[in-house]
Amino acid sequence: MHEIGVRVALGARPSDILRLVTGRSLASTLAGIAVGVGGAAVLTSGLQKLLFGVKPLDPATFAGVAAVLLGAALVASLIPARRAIRVPPGWR
Repeated sequence: MHEIGVRVALGARPSDILRLVTGRSLASTLAGIAVGVGGAAVLTSGLQKLLFGVKPLDPATFAGVAAVLLGAALVASLIPARRAIRVPPGWR
């Protein structure tokens, strides 16, 4: 929070703070999704007998799950981002 207080004191707009907080959150989410999709692609070949009505590497399923996770991460990051906007300048 100290960094955000300093940024506000130096003239950062609320939109800049919102972009900073959500951007950092979404960057780590995208990294996690990339690792998860890669791991799932490797593991589905071993679980092929357990999949009913879905191809092991079904692009729609992978894209749908990634989109839901990205949306959930965006919503979850908006709460701390809105709190960060209200940090007073020079907050310690």
